[in-house]
Amino acid sequence: MRAIAKRTAAGAGLLLIMPLTVWLSGWQWTPGGDSGWLKGMYWITETVTQPWGIITHVVLCAWFLWCLRFRLKAAVMLFAILGAAIIIGQTVKSVIKDRVQEPRPFVVWLEKTQHVPTDEFYNLKRKQRSELVKSQLTDNGEVPGWLRKHWQKETGFAFPSGHSMFAASWALLGVGLLWPRRRMFTIVLLLVWATGVMGSRLLLGMHWPRDLIVATLLSWLLVTLATWLAQKFCGPLSVPVQEAEEIAERDGEP
Repeated sequence: MRAIAKRTAAGAGLLLIMPLTVWLSGWQWTPGGDSGWLKGMYWITETVTQPWGIITHVVLCAWFLWCLRFRLKAAVMLFAILGAAIIIGQTVKSVIKDRVQEPRPFVVWLEKTQHVPTDEFYNLKRKQRSELVKSQLTDNGEVPGWLRKHWQKETGFAFPSGHSMFAASWALLGVGLLWPRRRMFTIVLLLVWATGVMGSRLLLGMHWPRDLIVATLLSWLLVTLATWLAQKFCGPLSVPVQEAEEIAERDGEP
């Protein structure tokens, strides 16, 4: 357990560099900027937004199962553990959001520029919030149409970031589960992707840096437990000696 906690903590530390830097710098979100750059960040965030998030989840589950090469029973157990870690994380996120009720940056901006009080905004039902965003920003040149539509779909509370929890959980699962197999390319790719998702939430006006920080810490706790359970119930995470030749043959290695 200690070894698992150490390596997942190292991964969480890497993910925290960006939001901590942004927070300490005093950076404040404002709409506008390079539309091409923002559109690219939007597509990164879409890898976690439904329905694409489901596809991302299934693809990553399949890749993890292939990398770990567990037998059928262990593979089914691992699939359940991975799914539970993501679902529990999203459930915890939803509960905290309803308790804290922190407005999103773009909603605060609406209050300052369009005179839409945040309290009144969140007292509306979700469909009414979406219609309000549309009516207020249809003719606003600062906000691209695709971003306005994204805001219309994402009218909930900010703290913590569910997108960041999803991406950070998968990145940390990579560190926890794939590090013993030395799947370094996959780990680095997942960490870069998760950082990109977190950055997109800031640049699109969806979250504050603290939302990302807390999401990463919650993900670290859940993933550390999930990795320990995977090792306990699915078998060792490192390659067993008796399977090394079989894996090499399967991969076509000499």
